[in-house]
Amino acid sequence: MPRGRLYALAWVFYLFLALGGAIWIGWRLGHIPLEQFVDPAAWWVDLALGLGAGVALLGVWAGLRKLLPRARELEERLAELLGPLDPGEAVSLALISGFSEELFFRGAVQGSIPGVGGFVLALIVFTLLHTGPGRAFRLWTAFAALAGAALGGLMMWRGNLLAPVVAHVLVNAVNLRRLAGAAARTGAPAGDAAARE
Repeated sequence: MPRGRLYALAWVFYLFLALGGAIWIGWRLGHIPLEQFVDPAAWWVDLALGLGAGVALLGVWAGLRKLLPRARELEERLAELLGPLDPGEAVSLALISGFSEELFFRGAVQGSIPGVGGFVLALIVFTLLHTGPGRAFRLWTAFAALAGAALGGLMMWRGNLLAPVVAHVLVNAVNLRRLAGAAARTGAPAGDAAARE
């Protein structure tokens, strides 16, 4: 599939995910409150927590990449599937994917069931979205479970989406940019998995 078409399909997928999350929240609450996205009195706390969580998750992945050959194999496979993206495409895909997934999973799914039940449901569905064929992709699924638990925990603790969105966008931006650069260096063609991050 040509890169431009794949990139456009990713945008369509994430826009539908965001729209689904917004409709779900609006239907459940009767409106979409600003407090769902940010606490105006403490936005800087959530911003700092999101940046800290994103850096911590990137650190975990860097450690896995250094220690486990399977992590490096996974990155090679993802880079082949992703294909080359320019820096603007990588950042915009990180923004739309991070925002859309958090709005849907943490805002809509997790918010639909009070307490731990919503956290667990969102974690399971989020983890299952991050799967693929072969043993290397099991590591991606496990990392998604860890990230989903951290992001869901931030949502439970802070009660708004700012920290989870910031963390998710940061992780996706750094990883997509690195994978896109690796794909460009190896001349890998674009594939079908960019829409799955």
